[in-house]
Amino acid sequence: MAADALNPLRGIMFKVSSVVIFVMMQTCIKSAGPDIPAGQITFYRSAFALVPIMAYLAVQGELRGSFHTDSLSGHLKRGFLGILSMICGFYGLVHLPMPDAIAIGYSSPLLAVVFAAIFLKETVRVYRWTAVMVGMVGVVIISWPKLTMFEDGGMGSEQATGAAAVLLSAVLAGFAMIQTRQLVRTEKTATIVLYFSLTAALFSLLSLPFGWVAPTASETLFLIGAGFCGGIGQIFLTESYRNADVSTVAPFEYTSILLGIGIAYVLFGDVPTVAMLVGTAITVSAGIFIIYREHQLGLERKAARKASPPGA
Repeated sequence: MAADALNPLRGIMFKVSSVVIFVMMQTCIKSAGPDIPAGQITFYRSAFALVPIMAYLAVQGELRGSFHTDSLSGHLKRGFLGILSMICGFYGLVHLPMPDAIAIGYSSPLLAVVFAAIFLKETVRVYRWTAVMVGMVGVVIISWPKLTMFEDGGMGSEQATGAAAVLLSAVLAGFAMIQTRQLVRTEKTATIVLYFSLTAALFSLLSLPFGWVAPTASETLFLIGAGFCGGIGQIFLTESYRNADVSTVAPFEYTSILLGIGIAYVLFGDVPTVAMLVGTAITVSAGIFIIYREHQLGLERKAARKASPPGA
């Protein structure tokens, strides 16, 4: 997109809107309760997300072209990693206080930096390595009180398993981000979004033999609502990147923790702990520094290209 076509304020508005919608999605999942298997939650989340996504692509005139792909295997890998990440994340979400689950999930972009250096051979200098290490300290501060509950039994054991599941979800999401970076080299954004929901819905059906339940009417409404919110949130997120640079809108992702704390307190009676607040502050600070550093490096690369004579 040409620089003069960017509209940063519009991009920020779409980003914040996507954060609100995704928190609504998490609230729906949390409200559906722990009796719904994570694989079944993932199916509803993925299948019903297709409704707004396909409607959006149809309005944009991109639906037919979005089915064309030069990397079906890449989409399948992305979908498989994504579905495993969602299953683990949704399991953790229904067994943890919502702010804790959101905050631990912030480790995913930190891990993506590590995986990009290892698997994509991207250059990661000392500033970003330091930020990653500091951020992971924050994640440990949030997670450790939960992980030490394994021997407590009952609710304590459930929260310990939930924290471990969210951490595993973050690892898998980091790998999924790497796969997405490879896909964007040849695939359109609309194609990636569409195929992810399609493959996630199909892969989640594989969990059917492991036990699905017949949800109540209210649980069904919450699950369908989670799917619609997931699809609408993805559309808003896409529009935010269409209107502004990633470095401009990415920091607003962290507003989700404020919404999560407020909603969790009002609806579920969850009170944030000191460890959660301190760890989140550290992790968010590290994440924002990485975003800032990426922005600075982007400016340096642009300046270098402008300074290079034609044909150099």
